[in-house]
Amino acid sequence: MSVTTPDLEAPPSVPQEQTTSPKRKTSTFARVAKYTLLKMVSIFLSVIIAVYLTILIANMGGYVDQIVRGQIREFIGQQLRADQNYQQMDPAAKNEFFLAQVERAEKRYGLDKPFAVRSLTFLWNAIRMDFGTAQLMASDTGSRQVKLIILDRLGPTLLLVGASNLLLFFGSIALALMLSRSYGNFWDKLIIGFSPTSSAPSWFYGLFLILLFAAVLRWLPFGGMIDSPPPRDQLGYILNVGKHLILPTLAIILSNLFISIYNWRTFFLIYSSEDYVEMAKAKGLSDRDIQYRYILRPTLPTIITSFALLVIGLWTGLILTEGVFQWPGLGRTFITAIGLYDTPVIVALTIIYAYLLAITVFVLDFVYALVDPRVKIGS
Repeated sequence: MSVTTPDLEAPPSVPQEQTTSPKRKTSTFARVAKYTLLKMVSIFLSVIIAVYLTILIANMGGYVDQIVRGQIREFIGQQLRADQNYQQMDPAAKNEFFLAQVERAEKRYGLDKPFAVRSLTFLWNAIRMDFGTAQLMASDTGSRQVKLIILDRLGPTLLLVGASNLLLFFGSIALALMLSRSYGNFWDKLIIGFSPTSSAPSWFYGLFLILLFAAVLRWLPFGGMIDSPPPRDQLGYILNVGKHLILPTLAIILSNLFISIYNWRTFFLIYSSEDYVEMAKAKGLSDRDIQYRYILRPTLPTIITSFALLVIGLWTGLILTEGVFQWPGLGRTFITAIGLYDTPVIVALTIIYAYLLAITVFVLDFVYALVDPRVKIGS
């Protein structure tokens, strides 16, 4: 006797993707969050060490304190020599009054405390981006707050760096792709021959450009950012700034163009001999598709790294370039602060450069993951 069992309806099968997806998302988020936190902590510690070393170097082992004390005594002495009441005092009273004024001024500058204590205070203020007041420099509005001094000079530097880097990046990639398609011809050999000229800094090219286009041909201005008096209408002002921007931008491009083309052209040649590129050619894909999809995209992480390091170098290399062209940016401010021994401004500008470097290094890892699907953050 056979017993028949009723057919039991099987439970609905849950797709495997739906069961593992939340866990996978959670693990991915935790991995990225952990990596981001550790990366931020390591970069932040590096910035703190670099900033503290800068504070120690900027003080020159206490030598700057002696210079400031000497300037305070000289300034107070000049003021008191013009004071009739002071001149009528007896020598002992004069000396006592002079020392009291010097002590009060040194206390105002914080010189009454040891440098070891003040250096930690400088470091804490630097971390909080509280740069205090400058000793001798002032902003365009007359304020001595270091923050306002930097903000006044930040715009011109961003304009110069942005214009030169955009032209350099896209121009170098376009020319490198063209040379990789015509390996060994006249233009390829010409670029290789000119690549050692990139060893010269941008300010070096700036001197020759000023001599040729400003002194001899008189086509472009010697320096500055705007004519005096400046144009009244907005369009004229923009065109005038653009005219002053030509020579410094050209100097920066010339100092980095040929070596960038040579480096990236070499990467393109290496990737153009890969098997998947030969397969794409066999399928009959156009040269444009092969260039952008099979050669340019795999090399983007390397190109981005090279370009990011180039930008970092330009931030610090613009110090002398802005000085040559009298460009009113952070570089020229740095030169002025060093000449005046204005320690708060020097430390503040160094901190700005350190933060820019840290941000660039931090963002690079995420850019790699965006342009290259083989890269996983924190894997």
